[in-house]
Amino acid sequence: MYHINLKNLEFYAYHGYYQEENLIGNTFLVDIMVAIPAAIYENENLGSTINYEIIYDIVKTQMQNPQKLLETVLQNIEKQLLILSNHLQKVEIHLTKKHLPIDGFIGQAMVSLIKNYEK
Repeated sequence: MYHINLKNLEFYAYHGYYQEENLIGNTFLVDIMVAIPAAIYENENLGSTINYEIIYDIVKTQMQNPQKLLETVLQNIEKQLLILSNHLQKVEIHLTKKHLPIDGFIGQAMVSLIKNYEK
């Protein structure tokens, strides 16, 4: 199995449940991993794997589409990945919000989606 990873993708976006978050935005980090079977890979054939440029474009597009909940962002990314390839064996996405609108809160919040697909 091949794992294709993109780490620490940084976006400024307007996701959030509260109106203030939709107006001022926030910095988000995305880590994403997709797994494909090694058996489908043909030496030096980009079409036999998943191009990480396309993965990045999917993430970027969904980060530009404001949602109230981060879970919705993750679901939308997953849906697009499933359209991209029917060979996915696993998807793992971590979405971190760097600044929370909670008085006194120091740290970050992360929501993750991890799915295994039986093939």
